[in-house]
Amino acid sequence: MTPPFTRRRFLGTAARALPALSLPALAGGRALAQDSREALGPKEGKPTAGPHPLQALMAQHPAALRPDLRGVHPRVLTTAAGLADLRRRATTTHRDAWQKALAGLVAMKEAPAAAPAQARRAQNTTAIGIAGAALAYRIEGDERYLAAAKRYMDAAVSYPVWGYTYSKPDVDLAAGHLLYGLGMGYDLLFDALSVDERTRYRDKLVRQARLLAAHFAPKPGKTFSYSQNHCFIPIAGLAIAAYAVWDEAPEAATWAAQARAIFARVLDVASPDGYFYEGVEYWIFSMPWIVHALDAFAHAAGDDVYDHPALRNAHLYIAHSLTPNGQDIFDFGDAFEGPHTRARHGVDAARTHPGGKLHSNYNLLYRLAARFRNEQAQGVADWMASLGHVCAEDFWTLQWRDADLPASPIAALPPHHHFDDLGTVFWRSDWTGKATAFAFRAGPPEGHHAATLLARMPDWHLSMGHSHPDAGSFILYAEGTYLSGPMGYAGVPRSNLSNTLLVDGQGQANEGHGHDAFAGYPYARLDTIRLTRVDLGADRAGIVADLTGAYRPELGVDKLERMFTLAGGTWTVTDRLRASRPVALTAQVHGDTAIAAAGGRRYLVAGKPAALEVDVRTAAAKAVIEPGVVTAAGPPGNVDKGPREQRGVVLRVSLPASRVATLVTQLRPVRG
Repeated sequence: MTPPFTRRRFLGTAARALPALSLPALAGGRALAQDSREALGPKEGKPTAGPHPLQALMAQHPAALRPDLRGVHPRVLTTAAGLADLRRRATTTHRDAWQKALAGLVAMKEAPAAAPAQARRAQNTTAIGIAGAALAYRIEGDERYLAAAKRYMDAAVSYPVWGYTYSKPDVDLAAGHLLYGLGMGYDLLFDALSVDERTRYRDKLVRQARLLAAHFAPKPGKTFSYSQNHCFIPIAGLAIAAYAVWDEAPEAATWAAQARAIFARVLDVASPDGYFYEGVEYWIFSMPWIVHALDAFAHAAGDDVYDHPALRNAHLYIAHSLTPNGQDIFDFGDAFEGPHTRARHGVDAARTHPGGKLHSNYNLLYRLAARFRNEQAQGVADWMASLGHVCAEDFWTLQWRDADLPASPIAALPPHHHFDDLGTVFWRSDWTGKATAFAFRAGPPEGHHAATLLARMPDWHLSMGHSHPDAGSFILYAEGTYLSGPMGYAGVPRSNLSNTLLVDGQGQANEGHGHDAFAGYPYARLDTIRLTRVDLGADRAGIVADLTGAYRPELGVDKLERMFTLAGGTWTVTDRLRASRPVALTAQVHGDTAIAAAGGRRYLVAGKPAALEVDVRTAAAKAVIEPGVVTAAGPPGNVDKGPREQRGVVLRVSLPASRVATLVTQLRPVRG
């Protein structure tokens, strides 16, 4: 649940104008956090008969270190011969990219965090610093990089706890980062280290790997949140560490098999359409660890498990998730902070948009493009690079990018796409910065495929806190402006944070009781949320969604359908309700700054350079303009205990209580 970097809260002018909301400052910012009730990673359960499914996978696919790599270093992600090729690339085909990577090495810019390094993201940064400096030394041979790598490795060894002392110590995200970082340093620099240094680094790796492996060890009745980043990020670090110390730790073979088994499940549950259910922010944070782990299995064990549609289609997800300006996103789920991020307010902008450019980790697509010989993915990566995007580990572009693979231009990519498993549609007029674009979603939080897998995978438990109860919601962008969309990352996700519907003021699933709005809600009911019609063309779109299953049965909704159409530059939203008792239906449109009445039944959602005109076409409807208030994320272990803060405003359009209702609104961009 932890994004790549943490953030401090920015309480803007609008938030300060709401003293009644009691907006306490959260020291240190948005946490590396989870709801204390969420089970992220493994969860103990009632013992079951027979071996755990992971144990069978471990026996079938042990992912043992290749015999020709035993007793030699480096071996985890490359070899001595591989380094020679990388040195050639660094002075020829990849020279500019490599020089950029060297200029950005964190280990050459600042000292590592001193123990106990409890500041948010501090240990993650140490890990990335080790890997970057170690690779730089092996390519450049400059002793400055070796010295920097050792400083960071010594810092990692000095941390008595890998992670937070007060929240999942030694078994969570920072532990995964540091197993990767120290493991890569140990492997790449093995021949440059003294005997004492090797012993110190190896002993720390073995100690920490033992702790993490024990926490994730399968046993009857134990379940794992395979699709959640708190599961697979630590395990990626375990895989790297296992191959780094294979010759010196007898348990390393078990760790590798354990990691390989868990990643088999990670891929089993991944959406085949390429959509990442935790949102764009978590794609940016999570995808590096999937790539690192799969690279380790492929290189160190000769066990390539990349061939999965989720990875083949990943470039489609990230390409369509960018708004036409190339620097903002269609921010469904826990993704940034809505109006604050779009306005680049506060210190968080340095994390999400360093130098004004999106931190997207686009170079991951080079690895996927190379593996699948996918010219389209290569083109998406090149396009994102041309937009000035930023990567946390620029140094891996040297190995990931295949300079001989042609790149399909972004303009050749179809400008609309239906992610059918996750029930999400993206449409744009073209791939230029002046395009009109929208996104609409109506599907279960982890996709329709999850409904069939759950019955067959008793060892998988869901943890869907980063998904929001937003079925039927839309995001609009036109005339160079983000016109309307959700409020962003929430400690307590609710339907009133998105452009979707409320019934008697209530939202979807089991919202309002913690960070996971879907906890305890039947997934079979969520699976009935679906797009029943999708018709996309060059200048038109027609989408119909059945949202009935999103709402608790006690609300009395027998049928709720939302139709979203684009014709002649106007979006028309038609909502049809049938209920077992009279209920009030409410539609919502959010704005980043202000919404004002514009005469008649029209309202103007402010934007720059364009605004969004909302025309309420149903005479019986009443509209109110209210502050957009979100429960922001709280401290580690208590993400649902954050402060309330205002992010923009919202127009809520409601019909009187009725058993049958139709509400029609029209939306069109207008020049401000």
